[in-house]
Amino acid sequence: MVLDQKGNVIIIKKLTKRVHDTDDTYVRIPKDMCHLLNYNILKLLNRTKRCGSLDMPELYCDTKIYPDYLALYSEKSLYQTTPLTAVCFYSFDIEFDGRNGLFWAIYFNDKKRLSYFKKRFENVKFFISPDYSVFGDIHKMENLYRIFRARIVALWFSLELHAVVIPNASYAGRETFPLYFSGLEKCSVIAMSAKSHIRYAVERRLFEDAIRYAVDNLPLKAIIVYSVCGKDEKCLKSFEYAIRHGVKIIIPENTLRTRNMNRRVS
Repeated sequence: MVLDQKGNVIIIKKLTKRVHDTDDTYVRIPKDMCHLLNYNILKLLNRTKRCGSLDMPELYCDTKIYPDYLALYSEKSLYQTTPLTAVCFYSFDIEFDGRNGLFWAIYFNDKKRLSYFKKRFENVKFFISPDYSVFGDIHKMENLYRIFRARIVALWFSLELHAVVIPNASYAGRETFPLYFSGLEKCSVIAMSAKSHIRYAVERRLFEDAIRYAVDNLPLKAIIVYSVCGKDEKCLKSFEYAIRHGVKIIIPENTLRTRNMNRRVS
């Protein structure tokens, strides 16, 4: 079933088809309407709530254990670097969201591709929800759909792989904060990427405003940060507001961060 904003049940009408049962009899069985209507994601959406004016799927994250290493989707050999490694998607979208990507496998219920992804992510305990790129100068609908798709994949990680999923906080401008953060109200832990967001003043101010909005509107206890800075102090400066409000800032190791720190030492 699906619930509307008032808690009323919404049901896709059940249709049946006549099939041969024995030599002389026929029976009617339900049609798979989700399949026929290309709405396979309903099976995931039925297991969460809809939030806000745009019915954003609700995510829940209150983990007390945090990742200590972030492996990019493309770094399959690093998925088991530590027992607490999280797989993240902080790279170009085409690397994880091509025509054979996970979202489309979920959308079309492609059992062969879904089996591939279950095998690929075997034994992964933590995920950061996909960082589908959003921009301030493209169609608003495209941005919203990318946020929605990230929620669908996050639900699949949680419900199908039984993993801890830390929502990635995305935004395309200050006016998008309320919509894009909708559905995260029960998350005490989120993730944010500082990569390319703190070098220039304009982007840094927007990044810091997003942090402030998250702190003011979510019950945050911790923020997991994907940072490639060779010096943590530079990154942590943008999180001063969160730190003052008692939010723990965790910067796990990752390939680029390690490389850049080693360069500073050498």
